[in-house]
Amino acid sequence: MEAKSGLKKQLGSIKRQALATDQQALVTTSFLSEGQNLPLVVRPSVAGVDLAQWATNNLAWLTTQLHHYGGVLFRGFGVDTAQAFETVISAASGELLEYRERSSPRSQVQGNIYTSTEHPADQTIFLHNENSYQQAWPRQIFFCCTIEPATGGETPIADVRKVYQRLDPALRQRFIDRGILYVRNFGGGVGLDWRNVFQTADRAEVDAYCERVGMQAIWGENDHLQTRRMGRAVATHPITGDLVWFNHATFFHVSTLEAPIRDGLLAQFKPEQLPNNSYYGDGSPIEPEVMETLRAAYHAETIMFPWERGDVLMLDNMLVAHARSPFTGSRQVLVGMAHPTTHGDVANAING
Repeated sequence: MEAKSGLKKQLGSIKRQALATDQQALVTTSFLSEGQNLPLVVRPSVAGVDLAQWATNNLAWLTTQLHHYGGVLFRGFGVDTAQAFETVISAASGELLEYRERSSPRSQVQGNIYTSTEHPADQTIFLHNENSYQQAWPRQIFFCCTIEPATGGETPIADVRKVYQRLDPALRQRFIDRGILYVRNFGGGVGLDWRNVFQTADRAEVDAYCERVGMQAIWGENDHLQTRRMGRAVATHPITGDLVWFNHATFFHVSTLEAPIRDGLLAQFKPEQLPNNSYYGDGSPIEPEVMETLRAAYHAETIMFPWERGDVLMLDNMLVAHARSPFTGSRQVLVGMAHPTTHGDVANAING
C-alpha cells in the first residue's frame, strides 16, 4: 500500500494506488487498460469494505473524480442485490428518481431500482444519455450487475464531451440553430404502450403532463397517441462547464436501428408513424450522411468491458452515454438514477 503522499499523483496515473482517507486507505484506484481513463476503477484494498459507508465518508473526493473522468466502476465490493445497490446510490447521490416518460421496457425491482432494459437479448441498444430528450433528466445514473451474462451483455460507454469535439463545428451549429424534433407514436401493437410510458391510464393526466413539459399530445383513432417535442442538441454541464453532445437524435432515428428491425418497421409504417423518429427542429429529415457521421463519432469514443457480478458503475449522465450489447444466457443489470436536472438548472448554474 502506498503512502498518503501518493494521492497527489492520482489523476492521470495508470498505476494502481491507494486512496488516502481520514481512516485507513481502504481502496485502490486504477484503470481497465493503459491509455484508457474511463471509467476510473475503485477496488477495496482490504476485505469487508462497505461501499455505501465508504461513499458517505469520501463523497467530496468521489464527486470530484466523477466530474473529471465521467464514470467510476466499483469492483469487488460484492454489491449484488437490489437492496444493497439502492443503499449505495442513496449514500453516493441521495434520493433516487422515479423512471418517467419511458423509452425502454423495464420492470420496477424495488423502490426506484429498475431492470436496466428488457429488450430482447439479441438486440443492440445504441449509445444514449438517459432521458436527454426530456425536459428533465438524471444527472447521475448507476448500474449494478447481479447476474453475469454467459457472453456479451456489456454496457458500452462513451464520453460525450469527446463526441461533441469530434463533430465538425458547422454540423454542431446546424443542430444548435435548428434544434431536434422528437416524434413518438404509441399504439398499433409496436413499441411501448402510452400507459406504460406515462404510468397512467388517464388521458387527461397524459395531456396535463405533456402541457407541463412543453410537449404536444395528439390523440388519434384506436387509442393512438402521437407526441411531438422540440429538444436541444448541445448542453453545458452545470458543474464542469463542459459542452456536451446531449440529445436522442441518433438513438431515436430509424436509421440507427438494426437492419431487420428497421426494414420491418418501414414496411409497416410511414416515417411519421414510426414508434420513434427524430428530425431537424423544423420537421425536415436529417440527412443519411449526417446520421452516419453522428454514429461514427459515438463509435469512435466507445469503451466496453465485461460485467462481473457485484460491479457498480456510476456515471455522470451528462458526460457519458451508455448502451447495451447483445448477450447469451441470463443477465441482470439493475439501474437507479439521481440528481434531477433541467436546462433551467444548467442556465442558472452558468449565469449564477
